[in-house]
Amino acid sequence: MAKARNVLFLQSSSDLYGSGRIILQVLRLFKREGFNPVVVLTGPGPLQTILERENFPVYIFNLGILRRKYVNPSGLLNRLNKNLKAYQFLSGLHQKYGFEQVYSNTLAVIVGAYWAKRNQIQHQWHIHEILQGPAPLVKLLSSLLDNSTPRPIAVSQAVADHWQPLLKKSLIQVIHNGIPYDEFLAEFPSPKKQLGLPEDEITIGMVGRINPGKGQLFFLEMAEKLAKKYPATHFVLVGDSFPGYEPIQEELGKRIKVKKLENRVTYLGFRSDIPAVMKALDIFVLPSILPDSFPTVILEAMASGKPVVATNSGGASEMVLDGKTGYLIPVGSVDHGVEALEKLIKNPEIRLAFGKAGRTRVLSVYSLEAFEEKIKPIYAVL
Repeated sequence: MAKARNVLFLQSSSDLYGSGRIILQVLRLFKREGFNPVVVLTGPGPLQTILERENFPVYIFNLGILRRKYVNPSGLLNRLNKNLKAYQFLSGLHQKYGFEQVYSNTLAVIVGAYWAKRNQIQHQWHIHEILQGPAPLVKLLSSLLDNSTPRPIAVSQAVADHWQPLLKKSLIQVIHNGIPYDEFLAEFPSPKKQLGLPEDEITIGMVGRINPGKGQLFFLEMAEKLAKKYPATHFVLVGDSFPGYEPIQEELGKRIKVKKLENRVTYLGFRSDIPAVMKALDIFVLPSILPDSFPTVILEAMASGKPVVATNSGGASEMVLDGKTGYLIPVGSVDHGVEALEKLIKNPEIRLAFGKAGRTRVLSVYSLEAFEEKIKPIYAVL
């Protein structure tokens, strides 16, 4: 029997938001196809728990994740030190496993690119970001992409359009995320009651990790205006804060109290039961104020049969068909967001029609099966 071929996977976090969910599907596919994926995560978390339960070799090590906050003299020195240590750690793993490919998920993980280059090992980069600055960081990542990965994967055309003009050699391929939609087709008894939400009110919700670009404060502004006009509405926020952005979460709590919205807005924090959460919603909103590369949570909402209101930027504009599966609104426009939500609040037949159309679109275009078929050529070259 042939020995399984070892592939090193590097993941920027151990959470189960967009990139974590996608890399989990890629890992499962590689394993089914006879490869031995070895995973390095930057820290413990729910993704680690799932991977270890499914018998993936998992290592926890600081990979020197590169983020905007480190683009300063002391921050860059810190990242250099962490990346040098990570480089040595990967070399030790290579002695044990003899890797044939390195798969870096998100541009925040840079050590895999130059480690693979130095060791003459194939490198794949799965790009989830649209990074508009700082300029030195964009330049560094563009150079690493161009010199380490001939055919990087972009999760959306918006991501490809952002990075391709900055590259001279690499040619980006677009592979849209897909989801295992079966769990979002399931029915849940009394989903609103299970989450402690009023059952006789229209529930409008947002799911996403709290950070400056995701738009939670923007969502709260819309909720404040709508709550005054429509007493039979309730608003839900799901997601914890990204490390370093806890002040935004605190600000959300303060604003809810100051605006006296405690009985109109429910904050559920991190939830692992997203299919059940989606079933409890009547309308899904993702009001990102920075370009969101390809927010998989929109696909989950559509698969759950929910109409979507999202900002017309990034990957959302590729997923949502304006006026057919939901509404696309200008970035940062509270008034347009309120207007779109009012249409859905007042017209249950539109909510139903958009929800059905969205589910059909996910099943035909964004299924896990479609995603896997496009990923297969990645390991076919091994």
